[in-house]
Amino acid sequence: MNGPRRIPGREAITVKGWWPAYRWLILRRFVQLGILVLFLLGPLAGLWIVQGNINASMVFGLVPLHDPLVLVQSFLAGHVPEVTAITGALIIIAIYLLVGGRAYCAWVCPVNIVTDTAYWLKRRLRLKGSARLSATTRYWLLGTALVVSAVTGVIAWELVNPVSLTYRGLVFGMGAAGLVVLAIFLFDLLVSERGWCGALCPVGAFYSILGRFSIARVSAVNRAQCNDCTDCLKVCPEPHVLKLPVYGADTGASPIVLSPNCTNCGRCIDVCTEDVFRFTTRFEKTHNPIPTLAEETPS
Repeated sequence: MNGPRRIPGREAITVKGWWPAYRWLILRRFVQLGILVLFLLGPLAGLWIVQGNINASMVFGLVPLHDPLVLVQSFLAGHVPEVTAITGALIIIAIYLLVGGRAYCAWVCPVNIVTDTAYWLKRRLRLKGSARLSATTRYWLLGTALVVSAVTGVIAWELVNPVSLTYRGLVFGMGAAGLVVLAIFLFDLLVSERGWCGALCPVGAFYSILGRFSIARVSAVNRAQCNDCTDCLKVCPEPHVLKLPVYGADTGASPIVLSPNCTNCGRCIDVCTEDVFRFTTRFEKTHNPIPTLAEETPS
């Protein structure tokens, strides 16, 4: 007979307590929902802390923020970007070069809440089967969006971007946006586990390019203490990024997670009872090679 099913993170609650076992997850949700609230306070309550939308905004009327992917598409579409847009994009790029490119996916993107919920429910219901998609697909989709923008003169991805659709839906009514979000939820639940964020989303692909050079990193600094429970791999949205840092000591691999696909979500830190992981910087060790796409992207 099979023993009781191991639930990732359950032992961490017993050993460390509830807050340390969920700290980074709770902080992420607070940030994600807080950003949405800031954007919605203006149109819904008349409190304009942030003016604009999730692609282009002005904070307190002084600090411009602009999605760099939208700026690139706009330039390719033949539009001449304003100085404010360029400045705002450079600010965003600087932020993600510091905190980690795909930190956008875990800490900002509201669709992440939807996909995480689908993953949690899939495991809860013990739904079997999942189509295996290549993670390089998102890079092909990113390239396609850029080419279509250049050919058509339209900022192509924004026509279907679920993040932008979610924001507009919350302001004007979900409608078609709700159907897109529902489709992503059902896709991850029934078709491909973590398929949207892990294999298809071109925004994640774009920010992973910035992530190759970012400073903030997760490190398996105490990997000698690992008890092989594999809870970190089960909760990680990109589990392949942990394998070398955790299990590669014999090969001389750095304990720092250098993969551009790491989202810096902190869940590995939450669920580890042996305190193997912590946040650090890429400069903690002297040998920090920038990984290639082939090395860090699963097939």
